[in-house]
Amino acid sequence: MDDTTRGVRIRHGGPADAPAVLDMLDSAVVWMNDRGNTEQWGTTSFSKKPERVEQVDRYLTESLPYIAEVDGTPAAALVLDSGPDPRVPISPAEEPERFVRLLVSDRRFAGRKLGSALLAHAVEETRQAGVRLLRVDCWAGGGGELVAYYERHGFTPTETFLVGSWPGQVLAQRVD
Repeated sequence: MDDTTRGVRIRHGGPADAPAVLDMLDSAVVWMNDRGNTEQWGTTSFSKKPERVEQVDRYLTESLPYIAEVDGTPAAALVLDSGPDPRVPISPAEEPERFVRLLVSDRRFAGRKLGSALLAHAVEETRQAGVRLLRVDCWAGGGGELVAYYERHGFTPTETFLVGSWPGQVLAQRVD
C-alpha cells in the first residue's frame, strides 16, 4: 500500500527490521512511562530484555510482519499470525483467523495515523487470504483507552483474560 499524499508506504517486514521495531517499542515504553503508564509494558526497554528481543525476532521470522515507512523511514509495525500467541491464555477461534500480535509506532510519527493504516492493511490482508475473522488482544487497563482505540477501528470486545495481574481484552472484527 502506498499513500504518496502522506509519504506512507506499507511493505512486508523481515528479520532486518528487528532494530527498527525494537526502537519503536523502546520509544513506546518511554512515552507510556512519561504518561504514568508503567503497567502495560513495564519500565524496561524491550531491547534490554533478551526474551523480548527473541519475541521480536520470532515475530519477524515466523509471522507476517508489515512495516509502515514515512519517506523511507520505518515508522510503525504490525505483525499478523494465524492465531494468538500460545503463551497467552486466549481461547482459540472456532474458525480460521488472522490475529494481530503486535501494533506499534515510533512516537516521532505520532498523529500520522500509521496504526490506522496498518489495521486497514491487516483487514485487507485477511480478506485476500479468504479469512473472515480478524482478532487482536490488548492491555485493558488504564481506563480502557487501548480497547476504545480498537473499537474505533471496527473491533468488538469478546473475552477478557489475565496474565498475572495484567488485564487483557480480546477483540474481533468480521471481514467480508
